[in-house]
Amino acid sequence: MKIAILHEDIAQGAGPDEQDTLAQAAFTAEGLKMLGHEPLRVFVSLDLEKLREELVRLRPAVVFNLVESLAGSGNLIHVVPALLDALKIPYTGAKTEAMFVTSNKLLAKQRLIEVGLPTATWLAGSGDSAGAFEKGQWIIKSVWEHASIGLDEDSVLLVERGEEIADAMALRKQSLGGACFAEKYIDGREFNVSLLAGDALPPAEILFDAYPAGKIRVVGYRAKWEEESFEYAATRRSFSFSRADKPLLERLVQLSLQCWRVFGLRGYARVDFRVDDVGAPWILEVNANPCLSPDAGFLAAAAQARLSFPDVLRRIIDDAL
Repeated sequence: MKIAILHEDIAQGAGPDEQDTLAQAAFTAEGLKMLGHEPLRVFVSLDLEKLREELVRLRPAVVFNLVESLAGSGNLIHVVPALLDALKIPYTGAKTEAMFVTSNKLLAKQRLIEVGLPTATWLAGSGDSAGAFEKGQWIIKSVWEHASIGLDEDSVLLVERGEEIADAMALRKQSLGGACFAEKYIDGREFNVSLLAGDALPPAEILFDAYPAGKIRVVGYRAKWEEESFEYAATRRSFSFSRADKPLLERLVQLSLQCWRVFGLRGYARVDFRVDDVGAPWILEVNANPCLSPDAGFLAAAAQARLSFPDVLRRIIDDAL
């Protein structure tokens, strides 16, 4: 089967988070070959007419969509699925609406609140906030950008007045893609649950056990992408849990499957959590297109379920078709 792999045309000198797209595309192409398919890599830019013409020429049976942004902007992530819908070409991953809603963290959080799923209180300058200000720790996040863009421990602020949050958002918004919000910081354990074609893979915990006392525990940009940093080395993924954690893990899986249904997800996804000091889980983010690089958390979870990369690709493609 002819499968077009779509990914952004990465600029020379781009950061490691963007360069990772190329690694995903190459790895995916090799996996598709192992399944007997014919992968065709297609670079995507803002020139959508060029993309349309290329897809009409190639006539793929399905598109493997790895586009995470266009021209470096995460708020355009839904454009390619919308074009594929218009062309009536089957594609992997979330459909247009699900991609748009989950990628806008405020829309996603509003949806979670509407259906009664737990997510932390947030404040946004545009008025689309949930809950009132209270003194304590808040974290400043990008509305659109993923891969922990602009996020590190200095994004967590101890604030006394609401005006301090407004000032912090104004100061940081450019480094966060132009739109940001403040979320009540949950100082607790961090988990994620990967989802494949509607099934939950084994939950993972990100351990901060090498962090010194007092260091803010955030899986930020350095922890994800800067291999020489302390944060990268000290945020360890673990699938080993005690018997006492079993009810919590079952709850995390249950919440993740609810997110799959609520947002109408497809193919593959990941739900990120913080668990507070009384054991209550809070949904941080619903990622509708998690990284498929060989060293990424999604494939680590698949390996725990005894699934090879070709197994994962087969299920993603079947779900698309």
